[in-house]
Amino acid sequence: MSKRVLVTGANGHLGSVLAQRLVEQGFNVRASVRNRSQIKPELGYEQVYADLMDIDSLQQALVGVDTLYQVAAVFKHWSRNPKSEIIQPNVEGTRNILRAAAQAGVKRVVYVSSIAAVDKNNPQRQTPADETTWNQYTYGNPYYQSKIASEQLAWTLAQEYGLDMVAGLPGTIIGDPNGRTTPSLGILELVLSNKLPLDINMDFNFVDVADVAEGLIAAERQGRAGERYILANDQSLPLRRLFEIGQEFNPKINIPMRVSKGITRVAASMMEVVANLTGREPLILRSQVGLYCGVEQRLSIAKAKRELGYNPLPAVEAVRKTFAILAQQSAKQVAVGQA
Repeated sequence: MSKRVLVTGANGHLGSVLAQRLVEQGFNVRASVRNRSQIKPELGYEQVYADLMDIDSLQQALVGVDTLYQVAAVFKHWSRNPKSEIIQPNVEGTRNILRAAAQAGVKRVVYVSSIAAVDKNNPQRQTPADETTWNQYTYGNPYYQSKIASEQLAWTLAQEYGLDMVAGLPGTIIGDPNGRTTPSLGILELVLSNKLPLDINMDFNFVDVADVAEGLIAAERQGRAGERYILANDQSLPLRRLFEIGQEFNPKINIPMRVSKGITRVAASMMEVVANLTGREPLILRSQVGLYCGVEQRLSIAKAKRELGYNPLPAVEAVRKTFAILAQQSAKQVAVGQA
């Protein structure tokens, strides 16, 4: 009998691709979703309900599971109540799923963290950040805080429970959205639709979702227990480069004027005030100004290449591939609207 694996968060961008890749490679896949209405029998693998805040559901989902891919997490940078809606669910969700995995006798855990947890935002760093580092510069961003705290807790619990665990740390995931929208894909959607009026000099480390999925599968097969693996790219891209690539798919895109970090910070402050009044997420946060504006997202993927055979699409090609898919989808939507 093939190995049974559980992929949490299978209705998300990464989780859905990972589940499908595992099926294609012959695994007995069980995939969990938090919303029962999102269970789709036609996908060809077992789907179950599980909520990281519902321990009973986790215990049921883990019955008979050999390997856990812990993908599910809250992925957003802003909330009126960030502690209760972003930080606490990610931290306590990690606590619950790893305790349930230990109780179920799971043999291997692949924990999905993020490059948010490595020291890539240090303005004094002269070399690419690697897996030995931890991020000390969150600028108060609740998503970053949650990913750092969650992964650190995961390592503590793995040792306490005797779990055989490896961690994958993806970069900014793009690629075929397959009907999904994420903050990462949203950046490219705004560029392609010519809805960014200014160049705020942000820098991103993009990686294709398919490469991250394959990296996680390789980590399960040959990653060393107790090790972290950065699944990103060794080259980051500035926002201006995104405009240039986007023009290949939408010639109407204008490359806007670049504004200073100070002006961007003031604009972000005003947007946050409006957001707290209206409940609508702002286009940019003050914390994101600190994290991304003028800060090159330099990372070393040497360890993942060496130990996992990780070989991602270059960032430029990953962006170009995503733009092509988004442009095709946009054209179909226009055609349907005109029919």
